Amino acid sequence: SSERRYDIMAYMMLRHGQTKGLRRVLCYTSSHTDLQMRRLMSTSSTRPIKKVMAANRGEIAIRIFRAARELGMETVAIFPKEDRRNLHVRKAHQSFQLNVNGELGPVDAYLNINEIVEIALKNNVDAIHPGYGFLSERGDFAAACEQAGIIFIGPSSQSVDQMGSKTAARDLAYKANVPVVPGSDGVVRTVEEALAFAEECGYPIMAKAAFGGGGRGMRLCRNKEELAEGFVAASSEARAAFGDGSMFLEKFVMNPRHIEVQIIGDKYGNHVHLFERDCSVQRRH
Repeated sequence: SSERRYDIMAYMMLRHGQTKGLRRVLCYTSSHTDLQMRRLMSTSSTRPIKKVMAANRGEIAIRIFRAARELGMETVAIFPKEDRRNLHVRKAHQSFQLNVNGELGPVDAYLNINEIVEIALKNNVDAIHPGYGFLSERGDFAAACEQAGIIFIGPSSQSVDQMGSKTAARDLAYKANVPVVPGSDGVVRTVEEALAFAEECGYPIMAKAAFGGGGRGMRLCRNKEELAEGFVAASSEARAAFGDGSMFLEKFVMNPRHIEVQIIGDKYGNHVHLFERDCSVQRRH
């Protein structure tokens, strides 16, 4: 059958490293082979990255483009209408508008996984860098890239799911016997649940977004009135910034030192740390 011929052609192209035109061939393969091949493409260690998209904006995207250019890669920017004059749009080799029909707000446009992946596929993007914020801690975005045969520059979707959700990360830390701040067991869905936890644990309480970052989606609550108000406000802020308003609670630590150790690893089992840094002077909280 014609599908079978294209199946064989796709396998041979990937085997010999001929990625140019491979996505066009995949349009004619069987659905089962199409899925297998796209997954192989996204995990192939021999596949070169020639074109990279930054699924972000502003300074974050510009820094990604600078690194890509130094490596000889083409760059792709995405933007909603409101960002059409943003510097990152002019810094990329190619730029494509999101949300052309105007149905979404500018933030929601950067959170539209389906459209971002579709633009990448149509324009032969090999890899997507999420930057930070927006979709960078969304496991479903990493999974969508993997399913589409696009390299996700970052952890696997499984790792993102485990660490992108702070409630999942806390659970993982518990299982690994890592000390954690006393907090709620999983997601807290209502103000009533939050108040019940605070009654048991005591104030002050920090209401935190499960998928937040950079201090967004966080409120310090010293009493039940502040908790009732702060829980709703933090959830709304997180939903607007990250596309998910899930919340959890932790006991607030007075006068803490915030020390971080950044660790980088690759898929070949190499891991390094970048020493410690004192983040106690962060602007938020």
